[in-house]
Amino acid sequence: MVAASPNPIHNEKIEAIELPIIDLSAERSQVRNLIVKACEDYGFFKVINHGVPQDIVAKLEEQSLSFFAKTMAEKQRAGPAIPFGYGCKTIGFTGDMGEVEYLLFNTNPISIAQRSKTISNEPTKFSSAVSGYIEAMKDLACEILDLIGEGLWVPDTSVFSRMIRDVENDSFFRLNHYPHHLNKDCTNNINSSCSSKVGFGEHNDPQILTLLRSNDVGGLQISPQDGLWVPAPSDPTAFWVNVGDLLQAMTNGRFVSVRHRALNNSSNSKSRMSMAYFATPPLNACINALPEMVTPEKPRLYKPFTWGEYKNTLYSLRLGDTRLNLFKASTNDELAS
Repeated sequence: MVAASPNPIHNEKIEAIELPIIDLSAERSQVRNLIVKACEDYGFFKVINHGVPQDIVAKLEEQSLSFFAKTMAEKQRAGPAIPFGYGCKTIGFTGDMGEVEYLLFNTNPISIAQRSKTISNEPTKFSSAVSGYIEAMKDLACEILDLIGEGLWVPDTSVFSRMIRDVENDSFFRLNHYPHHLNKDCTNNINSSCSSKVGFGEHNDPQILTLLRSNDVGGLQISPQDGLWVPAPSDPTAFWVNVGDLLQAMTNGRFVSVRHRALNNSSNSKSRMSMAYFATPPLNACINALPEMVTPEKPRLYKPFTWGEYKNTLYSLRLGDTRLNLFKASTNDELAS
């Protein structure tokens, strides 16, 4: 698989299909069944009537756009992203690049407050907006994960959400900005002739669950099968939810960790901005297929591992690499379990 590249691959197929939209205010038994089906079919769905107050979103968007409107010299005071802080075009530590600038945060409020001092002239206001949004995302993620537990009919329906509620959770939060014309001070290697560039290259999210919200500029695409890309229409009032690698492992492959990317469409006069919350367990959390997901007909697909072990692979692999393949169970693993 490729990592972030200057241009989308020309022999790809782009197809508009109807992606699942789930109304969280509907009858609970219906909602949980729809979520499970969406996770099985696509690993991706949109939630509406989610209960997140609009003012929480608006406050963060205002603060974020104010930061990204600064000069490059001012923004670079909040970097480099190692891994947290401000980053521009460089994604990760293994050479991946994209037409994007971003702020990456640990979700600990103390860490956010400290980092906000390098980001905003009003650090208290900025950190309050970020922390308020993260808390709302954490609540929404846990609600969705509890619905998944109910929909899978596992005895402990909080088996997923408990990892996120743990005070030692390793969740993080990213603000992505895809400018109409990325500031040339960011890099001297910009292909200005390309009308649609890869902002954030194709990849699978490694965590349990991701909640993504963007403004009204499109660019997000998912790949339900090799060579096929499906646009996810922008909807500032909703959240896109995607399954991560850990949830695929814990459901023994029943759910799919969806491959996705973001394009930076330079033909647009307005920049795209997205907010991504990555629901992640503690470093020492053991990731293992739930007993209910393992049968003689479907033996264990992945050997047990901790999130810390899995996270370490992120620093050695490219963005587009498939990490779960490194943790596939062998026959000996299955006999020992």
